[in-house]
Amino acid sequence: MAEAERIIGTPDTPDAAGDGPERPDAEREQPPERPRGKRRIAVLFAVAAFAYALDLASKMIVVARLEHQEPIEIVGDWLRFVAIRNAGAAFGFGEAFTVIFTVIAAAVIVVIARLARKLHSLPWAIALGMLLGGALGNLTDRIFRSPGVFEGAVVDFIAPKHFAVFNLADSAIVCGGILIVILSFRGLDPDGTVHKD
Repeated sequence: MAEAERIIGTPDTPDAAGDGPERPDAEREQPPERPRGKRRIAVLFAVAAFAYALDLASKMIVVARLEHQEPIEIVGDWLRFVAIRNAGAAFGFGEAFTVIFTVIAAAVIVVIARLARKLHSLPWAIALGMLLGGALGNLTDRIFRSPGVFEGAVVDFIAPKHFAVFNLADSAIVCGGILIVILSFRGLDPDGTVHKD
């Protein structure tokens, strides 16, 4: 009987409080990190979906209502809505490299999707979500708009005075990039760790 209790272990014996029961307790401490990481991933994709949907809807309205029409003045001549097709990168730069920008946008999407698996930071989730949504918005134009697949011109319509014309996808990309720079300067990594140099 004593031998059986020694092998099985009872609550009063050292064996019961030893290595056997401690492993499940140690394992119970780790899972909360996984749901937290999953919530961050959910935030990333929710932000991306919102930015993408907003960009897509705005471009559909612009193409249907504003293209081939007179510009709409929002704040005098300081801010206007005018529909243009941009074959270049954000803010109209590099129109001769449409295919290259398409490949870069696709690569950014792949990198963000891979990085999402290690994501445990809410600010990084928001920043990457804005980048992902913006990249998807402009990539959709590159693929589906004329003159052809991977060479499509992006629809731009926000025209501040003395500045390039852009769209909501460009805005999401720039805001996400600025947030990433701020987070990097503050020493916050995507996995949630904070380091000080």
